[in-house]
Amino acid sequence: MSVTPARSANDIRICDKCRHIRVKSMLGKLQKAAPEAEIKVGCKSYCGPCRKYAFVFVNGRYVTAPTEDEAVEKASKYVK
Repeated sequence: MSVTPARSANDIRICDKCRHIRVKSMLGKLQKAAPEAEIKVGCKSYCGPCRKYAFVFVNGRYVTAPTEDEAVEKASKYVK
């Protein structure tokens, strides 16, 4: 009998084109908020809000905020 590894309960994604975040620092902050999560990086086709705000896609919700830190703080409320 084989055992498959458990998948992360969290679906977290960030955009590498977003002007309001630094991908490396955002990844570190999100990994602290959800250490077991696999965070996906790439364009999310959310360009309108992405031009105006920092955002994180977490478990089916787009979370926006004026700054990277505020976006992570808001997103952590939706981490399982």
